[in-house]
Amino acid sequence: MSSFEPMASRDRSVLRLLFLVPLLVLLVVASACTVRPLHGEASGSIGGAGGLGTIAVNPVKSRYAQEVRNHLIFGLNGGAGQPANPRYLLDLNVTSTFRSAASVEVALENEPTAGAVVMSSRYRLIDAETGKAVANGNRSVNASFDKPRQEFAVVRAERDAENRAARELAEMLRVALAQDLENLPAN
Repeated sequence: MSSFEPMASRDRSVLRLLFLVPLLVLLVVASACTVRPLHGEASGSIGGAGGLGTIAVNPVKSRYAQEVRNHLIFGLNGGAGQPANPRYLLDLNVTSTFRSAASVEVALENEPTAGAVVMSSRYRLIDAETGKAVANGNRSVNASFDKPRQEFAVVRAERDAENRAARELAEMLRVALAQDLENLPAN
């Protein structure tokens, strides 16, 4: 019997079976997996009955908190503004602090040449019907900036860093709220 002789049909059937069984097992396992987007329409998080579009953000008092609020309202509702009949109300408490991040000796002066804005928010999501808090949390971001010698340039750099921090904090809050809504029990 030569090594080049054709395989018996029985041997070919066994080889096919050895290839098909793992393939079928893989297909069965893969079909059991489900993927739901956190922010997609399949989860109901955007504009659905219990989604991000049903959250109204309560007024705030400071300029930087208003920046966070504006970006958050835009992110929650896709630019449509506040919902007319919100299911949830969001209380925000935003704080912002400036600090010197680095200093370099320049001609006998030890001036800070870089700074950072630390913006933090505590939030509380409230059911509009019952008035009870259904979720809460904290988020914080840092935004660095250069501190030039000119006073107005420093003020402008701080404001720009504060605006960047507000935008980033609003996005973090939007994601946190989406997660909180996904974890709420269904009514």
